[in-house]
Amino acid sequence: MSSFSRKSEHLELARKAQVDSCRRDKRFNYEPLFAAHPLPNQPYNVTKPLLLGSKKISSPLWISSMTGGGRDSDKINNRLAHAANRFGLGMGMGSCRSLLNSTERLEDFQLRPILGSELPLFINLGVAQIEQLLASGKTNRINWLIETLDADGLIIHINPLQEALQPEGDRFTRPAIETISELLASANYPIIVKEVGQGFGPKSLTALIELPLAALEFGALGGTNFTRLEGIRPYNHKKSLQDLETVGHSATEMVLQINQILDTLGNRAKCSQFIISGGIDSFRSGYYLINTLNSPAIYGQAAAILEHAAISQESLDLYIQTELEGLALLNAFCSINMNSREREQL
Repeated sequence: MSSFSRKSEHLELARKAQVDSCRRDKRFNYEPLFAAHPLPNQPYNVTKPLLLGSKKISSPLWISSMTGGGRDSDKINNRLAHAANRFGLGMGMGSCRSLLNSTERLEDFQLRPILGSELPLFINLGVAQIEQLLASGKTNRINWLIETLDADGLIIHINPLQEALQPEGDRFTRPAIETISELLASANYPIIVKEVGQGFGPKSLTALIELPLAALEFGALGGTNFTRLEGIRPYNHKKSLQDLETVGHSATEMVLQINQILDTLGNRAKCSQFIISGGIDSFRSGYYLINTLNSPAIYGQAAAILEHAAISQESLDLYIQTELEGLALLNAFCSINMNSREREQL
């Protein structure tokens, strides 16, 4: 485009480009003087990389667990793994529950050849399945899954409200913290614990941080909420329980709580790595939160990534590239506004 054409276009669009100052993102100070433009494809790396198993990851974006052997899951999982390989991202698989009893869909989860050997890949099971495996003495099935899929460890998802609203849902016969602690006592692989859309309150966060977990993933209120998902399923006679979808904790709230908990626990904190997920709708929120948490952290996305993965590989790659470019620009030209009152308000 010529300079003349560009100037003409600017004149036509000038009115449409007005931004209301009330929409200013008060979480950031804009500092345009102190950096050059990031080079093309120059990554923004977190200052404190996460060590997940034997894999160290500096990329700030994590592909959170989503598809687990359903329709089109093989195609979507392959696209996710290709994108993770291209951009150097870690990845959590969708639920591997179906593989505990059958290897029919095993190929859908064979992602290591696509992902490559240098990036973290974690299998995913619900705490209800862990409880059942412990009770039956079959936790060796977890080891088999990790070895067969060449994964680096296990994600345990915690979902009592989802299970309660699911007509065919499992029921916990003991507190989830007891199940997690028992598995940790014998496991020889890294374990991440996550919620599925409602986050964790301060007592739960404290209990988990006192355990030797590889990381804690938020699954905070504000993103895909699986309690709500179950409540809006057709013919669910438990729809009246759907009001429970509003119970939970936002990612911002959890970050502030974790900072306080880590200060209080000191050396008693055994888990000090975090994946901030749940309602992280853009790189701005991701950048703000990982730089507000006083411990190694990255941010995870599921629904936003899945939306593009369902379209095409090109759509997914462009979305992730834009996220990473946005992070690099924020890092170059913005700083966290430490005086922002939003921290106290949220």
